[in-house]
Amino acid sequence: MMLRLATTIALLAAGAAAFGGVRPGAMRRTTAVRMAAVPPAVPPSRREMIQRAALSIAGVLAAQQLSPAMPQAFAAEGIDYKAVAADIADVIKVDINRAPTLVRLAWHSSGTYSKKDKDGGSYEGTMRFAAEQAHGANAGLDQAVNWMAPIIKKYPGISHGDLYTLAGVVAVKACGGPVIPWKSGRVDAAEETMAPDGRLPAADKGSPEATAAGLRGDVFYRMGFNDKDIVALSGAHALGRCHPDASGYDGPWTPTPTTLNNAYFSLLLNVPWTPKKWDGPFQYEDPSGKLMMLPSDIVVRDDPKFAKYAKMYAKDGKLWEKDFTAAFNKLLELGCSGLTAQEWA
Repeated sequence: MMLRLATTIALLAAGAAAFGGVRPGAMRRTTAVRMAAVPPAVPPSRREMIQRAALSIAGVLAAQQLSPAMPQAFAAEGIDYKAVAADIADVIKVDINRAPTLVRLAWHSSGTYSKKDKDGGSYEGTMRFAAEQAHGANAGLDQAVNWMAPIIKKYPGISHGDLYTLAGVVAVKACGGPVIPWKSGRVDAAEETMAPDGRLPAADKGSPEATAAGLRGDVFYRMGFNDKDIVALSGAHALGRCHPDASGYDGPWTPTPTTLNNAYFSLLLNVPWTPKKWDGPFQYEDPSGKLMMLPSDIVVRDDPKFAKYAKMYAKDGKLWEKDFTAAFNKLLELGCSGLTAQEWA
């Protein structure tokens, strides 16, 4: 009898999930809460248990219909995150140049967090919305969202926030970087929870002083980072390149834009960077004209509080790797609660 009861409740849960209701894993929790309300001296009958399970599903469905902004409140269960990570790695294998963009997807999904306002960050997966992809700093990330779409379909229980942040750590590893700890448990929420535009770092605020102040107060301090974290995270500029049709800037920071190491700091400190003469936004170039640095990068070199860490990382790649791992892990978890550590690599 109990087996048939469990099967019936599971079918009810699956049916609700198919119509956009709670996830199957949530059924057990919802039912348990309902059962707790029944006095122990009067155990519910088999029929009552099924009826209560159905009413619980109906109530959640009704709540979702009346309140579209209601987040998916229950975490997915039973997902094989190693399999998800392997599928992400396969996406990268199609073109290794996708890896830096996926690191950026994870970064920008997470870097909108405000410690003061208690909003933004990766928890609610709002980067999936075209409105957030249209934010000025997110140009080109619609490609990465599209690359992840088949994986969302393959693993319907995974949230977008979990997928985008997992993609970031998989991409770091694919580029020769460290294996960064990762946790699951983010839940998708409605577009209304999206953070406002303007929370991501600006490459140029008009002067070195203003750019440094913007990096600190407007962005990283707002999230709860310090100067060491700012410089450690800046090392991710070893990856990728700027595109005129996206950010307006042009060129890679390093000659190895799909390899993550401390080369960014060595180049930043040891190459003579001069203003590029062109029709685009103000940036710097190396003597060959093939590499570039942004005004915010030059601030990392010239600001004394930033520079001391840049010099340390240029000399010690292992130290940078350790500090980058800690800072990137912290970034991905900003504003999140109730996460569960996962073995993904």
